[in-house]
Amino acid sequence: MRGRPPEADALHEAPHHQVAAHPRHRRAPVDTLDRPPIATPEVALAALPVVARGRPRPLSHQTASDARSRHGCDGGAVHPGPTTLLLVRHGESVGNVAATAADRAGAEVVDIDTRDADTPLSERGAEQARALGTWLGALGPDDTPQALWCSPYLRARQTARHALDVAGLDLRVHTDERLRDRELGVLDRLTGTGVRRRLPDEAARRALLGKMYHRPPGGESWADVALRLRTLVPDLERREDGRRVLVVAHDAVVLLLRYVLEDLTEDELMDVVRSGSVRNASVTRLDRADDAWSLALFDEVGHLEALDAPVTEHEGTDDARV
Repeated sequence: MRGRPPEADALHEAPHHQVAAHPRHRRAPVDTLDRPPIATPEVALAALPVVARGRPRPLSHQTASDARSRHGCDGGAVHPGPTTLLLVRHGESVGNVAATAADRAGAEVVDIDTRDADTPLSERGAEQARALGTWLGALGPDDTPQALWCSPYLRARQTARHALDVAGLDLRVHTDERLRDRELGVLDRLTGTGVRRRLPDEAARRALLGKMYHRPPGGESWADVALRLRTLVPDLERREDGRRVLVVAHDAVVLLLRYVLEDLTEDELMDVVRSGSVRNASVTRLDRADDAWSLALFDEVGHLEALDAPVTEHEGTDDARV
């Protein structure tokens, strides 16, 4: 279940654990498209601890034709695509905090009244985003992202803006609606308790179908999100051929991009989900070689721990536990 804040455009500054701006600090507008990338900075790779969670799945060998067919991009020119994807969940949002509090209190409804797309970061979320920027700014030239793709939701755009400002990176930025969070429809703003009490038939249907295929009225199943991500992949391959790409989005998007690119089964994806939520401002890294993606990092938060930034874990939706 996701929550929403009373003020959509407010950007909170963290009073504690402030992260100093990188010396190359420079603002990069998130809504600018197709700007040419500048040279990657010559800086040392930060020695950060790696905290990888979940079970990485060994990739079977596949041909380029197999990969193009699976992603729905047969025909036309062949684009090998990005070499690296850094998948980042947005920092903690005001909605995350409100939804978790409501769930723990046994409330039926999250007490927020603005739409999901306008949910801003919490103070801790802004601090997490700045810590992410410090890590990005310390990457070496062979690891620094060269482009950024971002969900249009406010919490994702704020995460990207904070990170780029602190890192001093001037990246080409592409905002894409296909990276938005899962649409919950009639379940929006309801806790798990609220769904069971107010919509018992829907709760029973959800329990039967599971999170992969349950589509609430007016909303999306996880399979629906996977389908829109499959339409995004060929565009990403065409536009970012040979580049390292930073993607700032949501927990469901991170998980389902793994599902699509690693060719996971439903059971394998659910094993990853049951290992724990994708934490706020965590980094998942996928590297591409020989036309196959391999998982290098999953849900890594060493960049937060290294700077004493808060590490937070919020379920993106209540049915993560189904």
